[in-house]
Formats: sequence, structure tokens, C-alpha cells
Amino acid sequence: MELHENMEFEMKSGFMPNLSNSDRLKILEVTQGSIVIKMDNSNYRGVFPRDSFQYWIKKGSLVHVGDNKRQSS
Repeated sequence: MELHENMEFEMKSGFMPNLSNSDRLKILEVTQGSIVIKMDNSNYRGVFPRDSFQYWIKKGSLVHVGDNKRQSS
């Protein structure tokens, strides 16, 4: 999946880094090696290595909101 700014993801229960008990996160910045995110119940930003972020997507712990809408249609 190509990652870009403003993408939103729903966080499932298996997403261990969810310290703020948020339901969603939004990508603020994408660089070659990292992803900067903001969780919906937090004023703080987080940074993930790109590979780590992709791992959570593949594991099903982060679901792109657009994918979720298509599946429920």
C-alpha cells in the first residue's frame, strides 16, 4: 500500500502502541524511512519506522479507513 499524508487508519485491539486509547490515527508526514502520525485522542505526534508501520497494516491491526468503507459496501 502506498502511504501518503492525510491517510486515516482505524486501530484494532491488536495495535500495541495505542497508548492514548484512540480509535483512529492520521498520517501527518511520510519520509523515506519514517511515518509521522497523530492519534485522534492525543495532542502528541508519534514516529514509526516505515517498515514497522507496514507491519501493523499487514497484521490487520491498522485498517485504512477507505478500505474499511469499501468492505462494508
